[in-house]
Amino acid sequence: MPLTTMKDMLREARREHRAIGAFNVANYEGAAAVVQAAEAEKSPVIIQVFQRLFTSNKAYDLAGMILRLAHRCTQPVAVHLDHGASVQQVKDALAWGYTSVMFDGSRLPFDENVKLTRFCADYAKTFGATCEGEIGHVAQGDETALTDVGEAVDFAKQTGVDALAVSIGTAHGYYKSEPKLDIDRCRAIAEALPDVPLVLHGGSGTPLADVRKVIEAGIAKVNIATEFMDTYLKSARQELNRLDGAFIPVDKFYDPVIEACTEHAARLIRFFAGK
Repeated sequence: MPLTTMKDMLREARREHRAIGAFNVANYEGAAAVVQAAEAEKSPVIIQVFQRLFTSNKAYDLAGMILRLAHRCTQPVAVHLDHGASVQQVKDALAWGYTSVMFDGSRLPFDENVKLTRFCADYAKTFGATCEGEIGHVAQGDETALTDVGEAVDFAKQTGVDALAVSIGTAHGYYKSEPKLDIDRCRAIAEALPDVPLVLHGGSGTPLADVRKVIEAGIAKVNIATEFMDTYLKSARQELNRLDGAFIPVDKFYDPVIEACTEHAARLIRFFAGK
């Protein structure tokens, strides 16, 4: 199955009131687990690389490996820059073969966010790639700014993004207290933008009952980073404890870690699809 963009998979998912899982990875084992989960569930998937990895050689080197994994997968795979912090990161991702990018201008004034996101969306289209933007701000150690319905409509129309990340009460990382999602706000944005798939950032730890509600209300992409990587770390720690200082070849050490991450991703993919 050739690499694909997010456009068709997200639009189809939204029409069918389901969502595509988008998993952040930082190494081979995480990426392999996502691909294996997609194979197991016979489902399209999005593999994401966070913008921090674009400040070193990591995102460039990861691209070659992820693209090979994606080409071998029998299910559609999009490879995505998550929370692009600059136009240069967007340009780099597209030059390196990523099929989708996000420019995150959610902390910028509205007009500047529109200007830069529109440039990135237009630039991505010249590569046959897709672009995600964000209006409102999903917190990560700072204040959440819930998305205004009118601003969401204006932003989507002025930028031409293929997917729109909205802020409806989630936050990045694990929660200190249970989040309260604004389902009505999500539904209102979706109804005002019937042709634009919506994206839920901060999916880790969000109550699955609420995730199901927002999928029904128009969310077509759910981002999972913290809990997926936490599964990786806990599994690796468990294997180290089991070894108790004994030697094992590194590739064999990571096999059960990949298996644990595959099971985690597959479970979420299945849930997002309403199975």
